[in-house]
Amino acid sequence: MKHAMKQLVRFGYHQAMSCLFPVCIFLSLALTKVIEVPFIHRYDFILICCLLMQLFMFLSGLETKDELKVITVFHLIGLGLELFKVHMGSWAYPEEAWSKVGGVPLYSGFMYASVASYICQSWRRLDLKWQHWPGSWLTVMLGTAIYVNFFTHHIFYDLRWWITAALCLLFYRTYVHYRVGQHRYRMHAIVSYLLIAFFIWLAENISTFLGAWKYPDQELSWRMVHWGKYSSWFLLVSISVMIVAQLKRVKQARGEQSFDHKSKVLM
Repeated sequence: MKHAMKQLVRFGYHQAMSCLFPVCIFLSLALTKVIEVPFIHRYDFILICCLLMQLFMFLSGLETKDELKVITVFHLIGLGLELFKVHMGSWAYPEEAWSKVGGVPLYSGFMYASVASYICQSWRRLDLKWQHWPGSWLTVMLGTAIYVNFFTHHIFYDLRWWITAALCLLFYRTYVHYRVGQHRYRMHAIVSYLLIAFFIWLAENISTFLGAWKYPDQELSWRMVHWGKYSSWFLLVSISVMIVAQLKRVKQARGEQSFDHKSKVLM
């Protein structure tokens, strides 16, 4: 029992350290909710906080150059999705800001980047290895389908449940192995995606409560985010892991050093 508790504490520590960037976003949202920042719009202040945190993590060595590249890619991907979703009325950013483009504050891309930051940090800190990872062309095709469906379901039939079924079928043999201290454990890939998505859904409820953005049914008063959004986060987590894994594979194929600079990655 004592050993199990020590392992749980170690695991919790690594998880907490992996969440530094997301925590920065939540703290900036929470503080600006109760304290009015003078001379600057709230969304602009949050953007500055995100940029400073990103700079700190890189300069302090908490984040590597390659991880910074991955996070930047996720920021751009997320920003593109935000521009489309806000245009379609899926949600809105009601407050004013100088850093708004098409009704979308630039800090919003960092919310997607924070997911990538968590994945990269966890990958390195827990020394993740994947057993029975699907072939590259299959993951690329499925990842593309997931991202495209976020756009096309506004125009055509929503294929998310068909895509979810394909995802479960593709990863039904896949396990993630992780190290805590001197011991290694494993978890089914789908279970790990579900757990991460659940905590992101909880974070989304906190974010909307703090005014990060608003869904149409939250215009008059805050209410919990619908469970249907959980499936969206599940798919987003899945594609995020796929992108990071694929980038790591590309680096391995080129014979370059892995992202973590310490241990070989991945399959």
